[in-house]
Amino acid sequence: MSVDVQLRFDSEAITQYSKANQEPAWFLEKRLAGLKAAGELALPALEKTKIDKWNTVDFDPFQTTTKVAAANELSDLVKAQIDVDSVKNLLVQKNASTVFQAVSDELKAQGVIFTTFADALQTHGDLVQKYLLNVIALDEHKLTALHTAVVNGGVFLYVPKNVEVDVPLQAVYEIAGDNALLAPHVLIVAEANSKVTYVDTYVSGEGKSMVANSLVEVYVGAGASVQVASVRSLSVDVHDYSFRRATVERDGKMEWILGEMNDGNTVANNTTILKGTASIAETKSISVGTGSQRQNLTSQVQHIGTHTESDMVSKAVMTDEAVSILNGITKIEKGAEKANGVQAENILMLSDKSRGDANPILLIDEDDVKAGHAASVGRFSEESIFYLMSRGISRQGAERLIILGFLEPVVAEIPVEEVKNRLRQALERKLG
Repeated sequence: MSVDVQLRFDSEAITQYSKANQEPAWFLEKRLAGLKAAGELALPALEKTKIDKWNTVDFDPFQTTTKVAAANELSDLVKAQIDVDSVKNLLVQKNASTVFQAVSDELKAQGVIFTTFADALQTHGDLVQKYLLNVIALDEHKLTALHTAVVNGGVFLYVPKNVEVDVPLQAVYEIAGDNALLAPHVLIVAEANSKVTYVDTYVSGEGKSMVANSLVEVYVGAGASVQVASVRSLSVDVHDYSFRRATVERDGKMEWILGEMNDGNTVANNTTILKGTASIAETKSISVGTGSQRQNLTSQVQHIGTHTESDMVSKAVMTDEAVSILNGITKIEKGAEKANGVQAENILMLSDKSRGDANPILLIDEDDVKAGHAASVGRFSEESIFYLMSRGISRQGAERLIILGFLEPVVAEIPVEEVKNRLRQALERKLG
């Protein structure tokens, strides 16, 4: 049976969408190659998580909506993520449409390109083609192939050599409507000795059987510094699959700050490849599991260059009957002398029916290195509860303080105040 019969979309629908958006021929070829591969490849093999029953293909990929003229016309969901009164560098996507775009003259004067993925294909096609789907292959597994076939938005961010962007650049992705798909491709290129921060948030409105399938590719040049922060607060009606990957050259630094606040089933893989000498990777992530949701969250660093450093911290809070798998993988390749990789996975259990697995993994093929890991799964410390209650705080209040304190070191790192506040609100909502 062909893949076209199994899906709600086929090669003709994809071709029509591509031509309607004036995409270059080479990208349509990638789309069609992705569609073919999706019919042949298996789903990714995940540690202790089966996703064959999850929604991966039942969606209408190209649902569009109208644009708005001003930020104050955006949906309330989106406006909660931004400072409506001082919008400067912001892209907003809903389903398969960019509904709002604002880029400051100051940013353009620096030679920075911050635009939609669709616009970049038309106006910066050669530059996009140079980097696109190099660090993540379209045929890695069924989900990357599907993403390539039905990409319906995203961001292209290019920072020239020696340029430092001193304000965060922001994108908001909204999904709503039955069988809707949100499939943005985010491509970030930071040339040598540049610096930039990119922040995105994912929100959802009403709808059933929705799917988010996003890819993020980051290229960190020599001596460059890139910070990516992402907060996802999608509803129980959304199956969310996100794959993020960065490659870092000599003396470069990649920092990830991730808040997984979804209510529905979630798969996330975050990988950094330290290619250059003295390159650095830092990953900080938090998640809260509620209801009967399933989460499989992986943070990984591959050390290739010498004198590389990585630090991964993952924290999760589990309630109700939720299940969360936290995988931390530090891979030090042969020849990566003087590498130093550390990781910690910590899970706070609030329910007897929930389950949390912390899986620290060290894969070391070089002798002259340092590596370490820590993992913990447990409940509140009764001593801490007693101490706070002795100060006049109720048990419920004490528990809440401990939870928020447990997660705050990551929350505090979010570089946009509105997003930080939204993450705290999401925590309050999920913790009840």
